[in-house]
Amino acid sequence: MPQPRKSQVSLDDTCVSRCVRRAYLCGEDKQTGKSYEHRRQWVEDYLLRLAEVFAIDVCAYAVMSNHTHIVLHVNQQQAEAWSIQEVLERWHRLHKGTLLTQMYLNSELRAQLDASQLQCVNDTAEIYRKRLYDLSWFMRQLNEHIARQANKEDKCTGRFWEGRFKSQALLDEAALMACIAYVDLNPIRAKMETTPESSKHTSVKLRAKAVQQKKAQPKTLFPFVGNPRNNMPQGLPFQLHHYLELVDSTGRIVREDKRGHLSLEASPIMQRLGIAAEQWLSLSCEFEQHFSGAVGKERLLRQYHQHLGHKRTTGLSRCRCLLNSA
Repeated sequence: MPQPRKSQVSLDDTCVSRCVRRAYLCGEDKQTGKSYEHRRQWVEDYLLRLAEVFAIDVCAYAVMSNHTHIVLHVNQQQAEAWSIQEVLERWHRLHKGTLLTQMYLNSELRAQLDASQLQCVNDTAEIYRKRLYDLSWFMRQLNEHIARQANKEDKCTGRFWEGRFKSQALLDEAALMACIAYVDLNPIRAKMETTPESSKHTSVKLRAKAVQQKKAQPKTLFPFVGNPRNNMPQGLPFQLHHYLELVDSTGRIVREDKRGHLSLEASPIMQRLGIAAEQWLSLSCEFEQHFSGAVGKERLLRQYHQHLGHKRTTGLSRCRCLLNSA
């Protein structure tokens, strides 16, 4: 017996949306030769835009030819901490809202609202707040937006997606990591790409690009924050380089039920990204400090800068110990 969607959703979920008739409506139709490749960019861009509005983090995604895979983290606590002002501002980035919510966001017009109107604004904001951490609303916004764009381009009407998205709750860390790796490896398994870091319209490409350019992790993605510890910041409880190595090694496994795999002769991913061992140790420490959270963040940064210079070797040794003990 099917379960109601509400009972299927947890804090971490994987969602799948498939195009109607399983047609090539987001990639390249091999039969007709017509390309819809640009629509994959539509999906990626709007997905990451929604992550900036909703209290829902994107852990992983892969936009395929006729479906999308997304792993999401629902941050209800974040949404409940937002002020009415922030809730309305966020909602208005996607919708017009009501006349009263528009007046509330105008400092001059807000003064004209009476007590009953202010209560109405407050009630409306609470409705918006719940929507902003609701997985169904997130996927609805994404799928409806893409459907409208595609139908407008095709000059037609009707359904673009096969049905409502399918979701699966991820209840522990092992399930979470297995699912994220599965999503990031989708283009390779489908023989669309040859390496994770070159896989277009995937989260792993964004993460690998940031590592290669020696930058902090992408702000549009839920970050890797290292192994579980006290004062754990919000993020994926693994180290980024461990995850990249996991994806790299998993992608080399040949599966009879899948068309593609990563070449067994390919060099390790960290070598392909041009990151030397000592470089990676330093970079990993910067990632840890960047995502250490509000508690102790400034103190840790001050300590880090104090240990630079003549104490740099000691600092690197400490980083090496942390990585080896992971």
